[in-house]
Amino acid sequence: MRVAVLGDIHANLEALEAVLKALDEQEVEDCYCVGDIVGYGADPGACVDRVRELGIVTVAGNHDHAAVEKTSIELFNPEARAAALWTREALDDEQKTYLSDLVLTYETDNFAVVHSTLHGPEMFNYVLNTFDALLCFQHLTKPVCFIGHSHVPVSFVESDRIYADFGSTVQLQDGQRALINVGSVGQPRDQDPRASFFVYDTEAKSGELIRVEYEVETACGKIIDAGLPHMNAVRIQLGQ
Repeated sequence: MRVAVLGDIHANLEALEAVLKALDEQEVEDCYCVGDIVGYGADPGACVDRVRELGIVTVAGNHDHAAVEKTSIELFNPEARAAALWTREALDDEQKTYLSDLVLTYETDNFAVVHSTLHGPEMFNYVLNTFDALLCFQHLTKPVCFIGHSHVPVSFVESDRIYADFGSTVQLQDGQRALINVGSVGQPRDQDPRASFFVYDTEAKSGELIRVEYEVETACGKIIDAGLPHMNAVRIQLGQ
């Protein structure tokens, strides 16, 4: 079965629509989201509505929880904090209820989905190195776990050791497991401003990161017009 996994949309409707259009060419059977539908960008409500209407299975991200006051924004950077406060006012009650009801982890027979870590999903810590990955692997009961949060696509593969692979493709051998960060739809941070998502074949145990061009300047203009921090627009222009 071919599935698509996306995440860290961050209220960037232009990027989301470009990814959804690209998905039409991928012949996937299901789509999953690693969270953070909202935050930073200017279209939180529209992005929530699109994810809901398409039935994309979604787990909660820290910005989703921040928007409904389920997590503290005290440690957010100033731009993220300002966006969280703005987002709380921009969402309607139905959209807030949807975000509030999102689960922290989700599992199928073949893989798990979480925004941050399996060993403490409610803490929203990052998986940035092989030690972080080791802690996740200790709680992983499936061959693969899809994650987000850092906005940097990378696969941590466990075989006789754990190693990080920044390539765009993954091919698991017998006995191997992987944590796959699917990058970000709406705010990439790997110096590539294109939106990203991941397509995975559960039978072949292989997958590929797909990059998509979108109307970055339109998204930037909306951020500025909404009165959100200018840096939020600069980051999507630079992909960092």
